[in-house]
Amino acid sequence: MHFTPPTFIFLCHLSQNLKLVMASPSTFVATKNMAMVFLLSSCLLLAASAGNFYQDFDITWGDGRAKILNNGQLLTLSLDKTSGSGFKSKKEYLFGKIDMQLKLVPGNSAGTVTAYYLSSLGSAHDEIDFEFLGNLSGDPYILHTNVFTQGKGNREQQFYLWFDPTKDFHTYSILWNPQTIIFSVDGTPIREFKNLESKGIPFPKKQPMSIYSSLWNADDWATRGGLVKTDWSQAPFTASYRNFNAQACVWSTAGSSSCSSNKSSGNSWLAESLDATGQEKIKWVQKNYMIYNYCTDIKRFPQGFPPECSLS
Repeated sequence: MHFTPPTFIFLCHLSQNLKLVMASPSTFVATKNMAMVFLLSSCLLLAASAGNFYQDFDITWGDGRAKILNNGQLLTLSLDKTSGSGFKSKKEYLFGKIDMQLKLVPGNSAGTVTAYYLSSLGSAHDEIDFEFLGNLSGDPYILHTNVFTQGKGNREQQFYLWFDPTKDFHTYSILWNPQTIIFSVDGTPIREFKNLESKGIPFPKKQPMSIYSSLWNADDWATRGGLVKTDWSQAPFTASYRNFNAQACVWSTAGSSSCSSNKSSGNSWLAESLDATGQEKIKWVQKNYMIYNYCTDIKRFPQGFPPECSLS
């Protein structure tokens, strides 16, 4: 039995009224008990992975400027002159394949930053960043990426996008497994940070991380190095989120991973890496849309580039 996603979701809603459905032979002729058990178990699986903002996240700051809407299917962050807003995942993860759909602040978003990232805590924290730097109306957003290991970042790569990220929702993904970190946009990989521990380069693999997002004012640096300031007459600024999905190893308070006893079941992403097609896509994005790469910034690194630049 196979359902396309829209039918699958519809049937999951039907299963909530299972007794009514089974009591109506004219509606559900020759329904097999096994099929219904399959349907119910599949719906439970979908609920566990498809994401509901009430279940998966806590609003952490903003004094009412962050809102969860549509029965948990939509979350909005807003920014005005008084404050921005943000949220954090209820769970911590040690490796995962994380998807989130975002629609960014439209119009004149100069000075604003929408951040969406994974991070652990402490001065030696690990972090995997998407940051969206706002711009004047008609000028493109800048997608800023970074990777921190043991408290050290300075691994920035920046991109323009090949679409307007304010017109509709687009999917921004982080694949983080023991071999690699891959940033993707709408399924197209844009950046990879490989595990090069064998070459003496730290890789984030021991510290569980939470998912964070925030919308805040950074007009001292975000747009043209701080030359363009936030136009507060355009406030409130709003970014929207939907369709969170996490295939991930959940870290327990007891210090164990949900993947430890289930390594072979549904966790193929743990061994996932870029194939030849993925490598070509990254080359295409970096050739046509990359606008900054720390690995080519001679002025910043006059004594030589970081070692991963020549190894990756």
